[in-house]
Amino acid sequence: MTSPLIKLESFLPYRLSVLANVTSNAIAAAYEERFGLTIPEWRVIAVLMRHPGLSAREVAERSRMDAVAVSRAVNRLLRAGRLRRAVAADDRRRSILQVSAAGAAVYRGVAPIALEFERSLLDTLSEDERAALDRLLGVLTQRAEILSVDLRAPKPVARGPRARRPQTRRDPAR
Repeated sequence: MTSPLIKLESFLPYRLSVLANVTSNAIAAAYEERFGLTIPEWRVIAVLMRHPGLSAREVAERSRMDAVAVSRAVNRLLRAGRLRRAVAADDRRRSILQVSAAGAAVYRGVAPIALEFERSLLDTLSEDERAALDRLLGVLTQRAEILSVDLRAPKPVARGPRARRPQTRRDPAR
């Protein structure tokens, strides 16, 4: 049995990925050149500006980024002085991250570029279309989260008739 071919031009996950990549890369071109930031570094700064005091693991969860990419970005940002790390008061094993003054300056330089790109992109839609897009993205995100849990759940293994172990004869001399 051959598997069906995916028509990428109409496959929603592919199309969303392409849109996200085009958007991220367009904005990234501006901040990579100006601030020497990578996309993961920008995302870490943006998440921590909105939600200060998260751990690296929490940044990864909130942004849906790969934990290794977040860890590398955090380490580069710490070395560059754009983040500060402290120990959480309620749990000494947990590190919390804050954007430093240097990181906040980078954010103030990048945020207007990102917001202008978003405005220009959404200008092509009517107000009703923007509202519908916002609602639909929320619905699809929620459904994708549910489906992703379902896909990761272990599937019951179909078993055939129970295999019987061969019986061994006992040696009567024992």
